[in-house]
Amino acid sequence: MNRHLFLLAIAQGLFLTNNVTFIAINGLVGLSLAPVSWMATLPVMGYVVGGALSTGLVAKSQQRFGRKGSFQLGLLVALLSAALGAFAVLTQSFWLLVTATVVAGYYSANGQLYRFAAAELCKPDYREKAVSLVMAGGLIGAVIGPNLAIQTKSLFGMPFAGAYVALMVVAALSMAVMSNIEFPPVPVAKADDAGGRPLSVIMRQPVFVIATLAAALGYGVMNLLMAATPLAMQVCGLPFEDTAWVLQWHVIGMFAPGFFTGHLIKRFGVLTIMGIGVALNAACIAVALSGTDLHQFLLALFLLGVGWNFLFTGSTTLSMKAYTAAEKNRAQAAINFCVFATMAFTSFASGALVTSQGWAWLNWGSLLPVAVTGAGLLWLKFRSSSDPKVS
Repeated sequence: MNRHLFLLAIAQGLFLTNNVTFIAINGLVGLSLAPVSWMATLPVMGYVVGGALSTGLVAKSQQRFGRKGSFQLGLLVALLSAALGAFAVLTQSFWLLVTATVVAGYYSANGQLYRFAAAELCKPDYREKAVSLVMAGGLIGAVIGPNLAIQTKSLFGMPFAGAYVALMVVAALSMAVMSNIEFPPVPVAKADDAGGRPLSVIMRQPVFVIATLAAALGYGVMNLLMAATPLAMQVCGLPFEDTAWVLQWHVIGMFAPGFFTGHLIKRFGVLTIMGIGVALNAACIAVALSGTDLHQFLLALFLLGVGWNFLFTGSTTLSMKAYTAAEKNRAQAAINFCVFATMAFTSFASGALVTSQGWAWLNWGSLLPVAVTGAGLLWLKFRSSSDPKVS
């Protein structure tokens, strides 16, 4: 853990502070402003749709300005979109709020690359641990995010307007942290440099297919259940403070394993750890279906977080076997586009399903992507049994 990795872990934590606060408040603010209840999670959906639409722009900015310049541009967008969100709440404009979250998606698309950048700040044989440790920085978001939402809930006389203002401060702080990180320079392209293989060739590799599938569906299931939790808990009569506590432990589950996930991957293999992540997702659904008391929400969301960590850290590590340094911007943009597209669908579906069909049916529906992910990992395990680098 060198100084630059440490600072990148802090930046990851501030990025997750933004994400957790958005998840905690956007659905509730959306519900209070939306013309009809099923549109409540459109602001959550807007965040990930914006991320999906931004992946190509972010890839180009990474190529042109390098990691640091592109990340700072994303943070500037975060600051401006938070200001727009605060104005939307103060003026009670639902569609302006949705616009603010779509714009904020550009920052999200940038922040999703922090984990890939971690592998560039260390020696090659340490990259699994570097990715895992930087993701562990998300614990900062687990602590700050829910408490930020609670403490700023009533500022400015309008529910949650203060939270968006606070996120402006978080973005400014993250810009200060990022300014002290030095990333490897962007390689100078030669006139005869083809820049690696075409994206279509990279994407046809079994390793790339399963890494992308696990990242997208793992994030999709996590987002489907997490985005619906504040609405489900409100329907069950639980106060916002309980919701914030559940989300806090969910994010702890997401990022606390980062201190040892890299070691587990090195010890037992990436596919094994990803398989455990699938099993933890199934356990989460089983707990969620057992009842709607506070402790059941808490345990289910904690298991969901740990399962996501194993799947997402594993898929990030696995994907690095599928592309070279010259191909990284295109390959990483393709992975993140699939992740954001899946998240966009699940963000919309979570609000529509939980308000129309209920929490139980939402969980039953989550079993399908969990099963597909597990089947994909088994397929790659058998296919790659002769290749110890993959398994």
